[in-house]
Amino acid sequence: MEEESTSHATAESHPRDRIKLNVGGKLFETTLSTIRSGGPDSLLFALSNRASNDPNPVFIDRDPEIFSVLLSLLRTNHLPSTAHRFSKQELADEALFYGIDSHLRSASAPPPFSGIDASIIGSIRPASEGLPSAFTAADNGSVWIAHGGQVSSYDWNLLHAGTFRTHLDDIDSICRVWPEIAAVGSQSDAGLHFYDFSGSRHVGSIQWNDPSDPRIFKARVNAITASENSVFASFDCPHRENCILEVDKTKIEVVSQLGRQSGNQAKHMVPGRLTFVPATGVLVGSAVTGGAFGYSGYIRLWDPRSGEVVWETNEPGAGRSSRFGDSFAAVDVDVEGLALFKLCSKSGDLGMADMRRLGDDPWIYLKEKNPSLVVSNGGGGGEGSSSMVVSCYRGQVFVGRDGELEVWSRVRRQQEEEKEKEKERNVERGREGGEGLFRRNFVNKREDSERGAIKKIEGGGDRLFVSREGVEGIEVWESSHSASVISVL
Repeated sequence: MEEESTSHATAESHPRDRIKLNVGGKLFETTLSTIRSGGPDSLLFALSNRASNDPNPVFIDRDPEIFSVLLSLLRTNHLPSTAHRFSKQELADEALFYGIDSHLRSASAPPPFSGIDASIIGSIRPASEGLPSAFTAADNGSVWIAHGGQVSSYDWNLLHAGTFRTHLDDIDSICRVWPEIAAVGSQSDAGLHFYDFSGSRHVGSIQWNDPSDPRIFKARVNAITASENSVFASFDCPHRENCILEVDKTKIEVVSQLGRQSGNQAKHMVPGRLTFVPATGVLVGSAVTGGAFGYSGYIRLWDPRSGEVVWETNEPGAGRSSRFGDSFAAVDVDVEGLALFKLCSKSGDLGMADMRRLGDDPWIYLKEKNPSLVVSNGGGGGEGSSSMVVSCYRGQVFVGRDGELEVWSRVRRQQEEEKEKEKERNVERGREGGEGLFRRNFVNKREDSERGAIKKIEGGGDRLFVSREGVEGIEVWESSHSASVISVL
C-alpha cells in the first residue's frame, strides 16, 4: 500500500481527506489534495469527487508501477529516480491518460539553457531519409524536421508525433506558421506551400506570378519567416529575378511584394535568410555568396508597411570602412536584443551592430584576445573554413566553424555596467574589442567537432538543435542541472 510521503501529513489528515485507489491490482492511499493537484480537468480530480461513504477503493485498470511514479510527481513536483525504469513514451502516455501531462512536461523540462554548459544529450533521426534538409524549432522545445519530401514532428519530450509526405521531392526551407501549420519551400520546385500536421493535408499554395513579365516563372522559395499576421518568403526565378512576398497567414493570400530586383549582381541576389523583428516591425534579409574571389553579399532592412528599405549594407561595398576585404560569410539577428551579427570570412571575427543606431559603419568587432583560444585558419575559422554559421538565441550568439561550435555570451549585468566606459573607448578607437560585453567559450568536445561540418543551428525552448553536413539526424544540446552553480568567469 502506498502512503502519504510524510508521516506528519498522514497523521494529521482526516480519513475523509484521504482516498484509496486500486491501480492494476495494487492498493494506493493518498490525500485528496494530492490527487486534486493534477488540476480540475484531470481524471484523478474527477475521481476524488466520488461519494466519501463508499468503502471500496476506486479501481483503475492501468500500470501500477508507472502510477507510483506519477503519484510521486504530484506530491513533490519532481520525478523520482524510479522514473528511469520507464521510457519517455510510457510516462507520457500514462500522464496523458490521467490528465497530468502538463505536470510531467514541467518536471521533465531541461534547465534554463546556457550555451557555455551545453552538451549533446542525444539526436533525433527520422526513420526514413534521415538526412535533414531543413528544420524549425518551437518555444516549447519541440522541432519539425524536413527530410526529403517529408516532414516529421517531435514533441516537447522529443518523441515522434507524426510524419506527413508533401508533393515536393525535397524541402529546403520550413517555417512554423501556426501550431499545426507548416510553410515549406523547395529550390527544385516552384511555390510556397502550406501543410496541416493535424490532418496531414495540403491547405494552400502561393506562386509568384507577373503576367506582364515573361521572366517570372517557376519561382522557387529560398527563405521563409513569419510575423503574428504574415508569412514572408523570398522567391527567385531561373533568370534570377527575385522578390519577397508578404502572405496573409489566415487567408493564404499575397498582401504585398517587397524588394523586387534583377539578381544579376551580388547586391541583387535573392535573400537566403529572412527574420522578422516584432519590436520594430522590420524584416531583415541577407544574402551571401562565396567563390574563388572571396565572399560578397548584403544585409537589408525593410519596413513591410511602406515597402521601403530603411537600411542596408553591401560587402564588399558601402558600410565596410573598417574592414575592407573582410566580407561576412554568415549573418543572424538577435531579435530580443535588437542586434545584427555577422561572421567575417577572412579574420573569423564576430561583428555586432545595434539595430537602434545603424549608420554607414555600425559594427563593433568581438575579438578573442587570449592567444590560446584563437582558432587557426586551418581548423575551423578564417579563410580556410569551408563552413561558417552564426545563430542568435536568448542573448547568446552561437558560431559554427566547420565542425566546431562556440558561444559568445553576455557577461553578467554588474560587469556590463563596470565595462561600459571600456566599451565607449573601444567605439572611439575604431569599434574594436567588443569583448567587454561578451565572453567566448567553446561548447563542443573534440569528438563532437569531428562529427561533420555544422550546417544549421537553431534554438527552441531550453534546447539547441544542430545539423551537420552529410550526417543523419539533428543533434539536441541541453544544459546540465548544475549550470546555475558553475561560474562562467
